[in-house]
Amino acid sequence: MTFSIFGLAVSQGIAIGRAHLVSHAIMEVAQYQLRDKDIPAEISRLEKAFATTAAELESLRAEATAPGSPAELSAFLDLHTMILADPMLAEEPKVLIRDRRCNAEWALVQQMQQVTAQFDEFDDPYLRERKQDIVQVVERVIKALQGKPRKLAKRGKDEDLIVIAHDLSPADTIQFKNLRIGGFVTDLGGATSHTAIVARSLAIPAVVGMHHARPLIQDDDLLIVDGTRGALIIDPDERILEEYRLKKTALELQRSKLKRLKTAHAATLDGVDISLQANIELPQDMADVKAVDADGVGLFRTEFLFMNRDDLPDENEQFEAYRTVAKAMMGKVVTIRTLDIGADKEAKALRGAERIQPNPALGLRAIRYCLAEPQIFMAQLRAILRASHYGKVRLLIPMLAHASEVDQALAMIEAAKVQLRAQKVKFDEDIEIGGMVEVPAAALALGPFLKQLDFLSIGTNDLIQYTLAIDRTDEAVAHLYDPLHPAVLRLISLVIQTGQRAGLAVSVCGEMAGDPKMTRLLLGMGLRTFSMHPSQVLEIKQQILMADAGQLAGKVARLLRMEESERVRELLVKINA
Repeated sequence: MTFSIFGLAVSQGIAIGRAHLVSHAIMEVAQYQLRDKDIPAEISRLEKAFATTAAELESLRAEATAPGSPAELSAFLDLHTMILADPMLAEEPKVLIRDRRCNAEWALVQQMQQVTAQFDEFDDPYLRERKQDIVQVVERVIKALQGKPRKLAKRGKDEDLIVIAHDLSPADTIQFKNLRIGGFVTDLGGATSHTAIVARSLAIPAVVGMHHARPLIQDDDLLIVDGTRGALIIDPDERILEEYRLKKTALELQRSKLKRLKTAHAATLDGVDISLQANIELPQDMADVKAVDADGVGLFRTEFLFMNRDDLPDENEQFEAYRTVAKAMMGKVVTIRTLDIGADKEAKALRGAERIQPNPALGLRAIRYCLAEPQIFMAQLRAILRASHYGKVRLLIPMLAHASEVDQALAMIEAAKVQLRAQKVKFDEDIEIGGMVEVPAAALALGPFLKQLDFLSIGTNDLIQYTLAIDRTDEAVAHLYDPLHPAVLRLISLVIQTGQRAGLAVSVCGEMAGDPKMTRLLLGMGLRTFSMHPSQVLEIKQQILMADAGQLAGKVARLLRMEESERVRELLVKINA
């Protein structure tokens, strides 16, 4: 009998295939008592399982660094390797085995539950979600203890696998590129979970947060994963199957056609030139940027250089990363954002300087953190300035809200220039300095920014959450995250129009820039520079080539007068028709 269940759509597309259930080892752990003489052997068995797991992760690292693998995978493996080596997991279970004469599996799960319970106390949803990384590592060790290596079995050459799991680790997903994985579904996870991030990087349809999908499905069940609607269809009848086969074929054909747009000039029907730039996290992402021939790097998120490591990247390491990107773009613009640590991004190497914050999104993050840690900030500024000698580099300051923050940041940039001049180090003396508008206060009081900065970049992700007073990573309020709320749209339009009247270039670098449903809306507001994940560039270019900017201006002006989100949506459907 055909039925459907729904979860959170985190990676678009359609997958049709047979279910492959991945067992949840922790749910299958039993407890039993040991004799005193068996305790040393049990501890040795646990140590061997940890060694086996460490070897598995090291083997997976080789796959993660192979060409075509998302850069995020290697970072996730580093995190899991670090967790595996933590004495709280590697040593404390041995104490339990000795004291309680219990088996290794049970001792490990008991210790895991103690450790993860501490994560439940965090206010930050992103940090709470990180407890799943600990669970995933422990599950891998238990698999080794049970003699069940966590590998996905291959199927017939004409069939796709639809992986169904309670949860999946990023290490598990590395296998996806070597097998015919059509999609995956998990009971746990959110939009910011590691598996969701990897799914988007690999362009695999995925639905997470299903809660009770796994108990309802059996191996070899015929499934359809609709990664756009967040739906899983079990045992579809022939009519539904044919409908989704046609949808899947149409999507694949559309993606194939998009590749032809790589060399097309991005301009609207009425001749308005549009710049389509890419967001990156690491220098390795440049292959994806070049694959779509982006007009530049609109956002280089430098905090990823600081994450998943025990030490800080020094000035030279940062300089080499920034220079690599600048040279690779061969004269095209590269916008490097200064460190935006805090909120949903944690850097282990910076913990000593971090403050305990009940709400990190409203705490010491981004430019606030940099101004509080001038040595770290100055090292990064010098590295960015040095890289500006090798390409068209711009410097972007995140989360500005006060004129004093602009003054302090500019003073430190000037101090960094003075230091480099004294050392006779070359840099672009006229490097452009921009500010990110992601706080409503900045959008409503742009005066100081317009006078002192060279360009503006709107970070819609944060601007939306701060305007609507919700945490965008919290599933409990995720339904309130609304890019089409009238207040949000008016703020975005205000920044674009105010910036342009002052002669400053304005870009949008948040999720809205890469959403094809928003392209005509942003064009009608007057936006002329979009920055997004490289995989979204060609689809946005297609929308631009079919749009008339002049006609859209009047239609969008009417939309901005709407007072209700539903009316906005209705009119936007007409604009996009």
